[in-house]
Amino acid sequence: MTARPTLGLCLCVAAGGAVGAVLRLGAGEWVPDGSGFPWTTFAINVSGSLLLALLPALAAVRRSPAWAAALGPGVLGGYTTLSACAEQGRALLADGDTALGAAYLVGTLGASWVAVLLATTLTRRRVPAEEPR
Repeated sequence: MTARPTLGLCLCVAAGGAVGAVLRLGAGEWVPDGSGFPWTTFAINVSGSLLLALLPALAAVRRSPAWAAALGPGVLGGYTTLSACAEQGRALLADGDTALGAAYLVGTLGASWVAVLLATTLTRRRVPAEEPR
């Protein structure tokens, strides 16, 4: 059973989420999606998936629930965006661009999955096995 989050962990997630949301906004402003395939949101979600899967490789994350909360659901939760992906896919489909909409939605899922597999492969050799509790 998982323990209830403490106020401290909630604050870590909130602070990290603020940082992640600002990073997400900055990426969207620096390289706006434009028309057609939403490349910026796609890149944000795939890179966020990769980084989230790489977190166990960081010793600080393995040792500290506060760092795990701040970086995982906090920063990377605020950075990635399923809602924007879903809305952009819906808009492409509604505009009659079925092939592009389907490619975007399936491509985001597939590329994020590949990113997680890659990160898992990279960290498997570097992260020590968990000790039994």
